[in-house]
Amino acid sequence: PVRKKSRTFYSAEQLGELEKMFQEDHYPDNEKRREIAAVVGVTPQRIMVWFQNRRAKWRKLKKLGVKNNKKYPSSA
Repeated sequence: PVRKKSRTFYSAEQLGELEKMFQEDHYPDNEKRREIAAVVGVTPQRIMVWFQNRRAKWRKLKKLGVKNNKKYPSSA
């Protein structure tokens, strides 16, 4: 049977650093992921998954923003 990886919990400091890096670059390359992993203190694989999940959240929020703008157009 395949064992599922345990969930990684990030501290507020780690999340702050990850969010800061996400604002700079949504698609960090392998080298950048290794640098981020060293700073944050987790594996590059966990960094890759965090960025995948964060991009999904970003796209969802962007999509919702577009829908809300259409639903409630600003009165001019």
